[in-house]
Amino acid sequence: MRKRWVRALRLLCVPVVPADRVDERCVMVTAKPLLIVTRPEPDATAWADALAQQNWPAVALPLIAVRPTRNPDTLAAAWAQIGTYQAVMFVSAHAVAHFFSAASAHLEGTGALNPASWRAWATGPGTTQALWRAGMDAGHIDAPDAQSAQLDSEALWQRVQGQLAGLRRVLIVRGSDAQGAMAGRDWLAQQLQAQGVSVDFVVAYERDMPSWTAAQRAHALASTDAAAVWVFSSSEAIANLQQWLPHQVWAHARAVATHPRIAQAARNAGFGVVCESRPGLDAVLASIKSM
Repeated sequence: MRKRWVRALRLLCVPVVPADRVDERCVMVTAKPLLIVTRPEPDATAWADALAQQNWPAVALPLIAVRPTRNPDTLAAAWAQIGTYQAVMFVSAHAVAHFFSAASAHLEGTGALNPASWRAWATGPGTTQALWRAGMDAGHIDAPDAQSAQLDSEALWQRVQGQLAGLRRVLIVRGSDAQGAMAGRDWLAQQLQAQGVSVDFVVAYERDMPSWTAAQRAHALASTDAAAVWVFSSSEAIANLQQWLPHQVWAHARAVATHPRIAQAARNAGFGVVCESRPGLDAVLASIKSM
């Protein structure tokens, strides 16, 4: 019965956007699928709760664990020099939260927290909102338009190129893996350096494999067919999933990815159906509904 049901679903597959952006086998089903939210905590639970409020079944299954850096002295050193930077680029909301949490109370009296002394760069609305919560004025934050087709370093570069004449030094706040190696792409740093801008990096947090409960592992093993949709916002999450379940076949599984590179990682992992979406809860839901 299960095999006949899966075959029936595959007969309903329709392309919803050009094949170079979305797998042509995206399917339509009448029942709402279980949504597997793989973002790090606390985002995973927040998303799952928000989806439940909209009557979508969802479970939080974090595929990346985030913790403070084990070298806080480097953050203190970055704050001590913050006035020498014209811009600080944050790769994620976690980068914002951990960077600002390292600011000592005495910095408030030195002007280091004065938003007029440097601009904050963000690649998406989640990072922008984290900057607001940290006390940055909206007028001193640069980010791609929330409705942009892509929210990444390339989109941010289009937004900040006009500041090049006044840039001498930029700090990039990012994460590292469990071994301390910096994670993420260096594309934006390379563009800046090519224009003669000095770029420094500081690690604000660490990313690692998560620890799953027995219930979470059971959810993962039960969500390998078309009855569930995995929501991926990181290629690293997909790599961690493959480490947790190295022998799992994902040919009948479905996924929504929030960037073309993440979508390609899901296809490479063997997911049978992969659709792309802009970041953000509403955009992801719209993509899922189109399936």
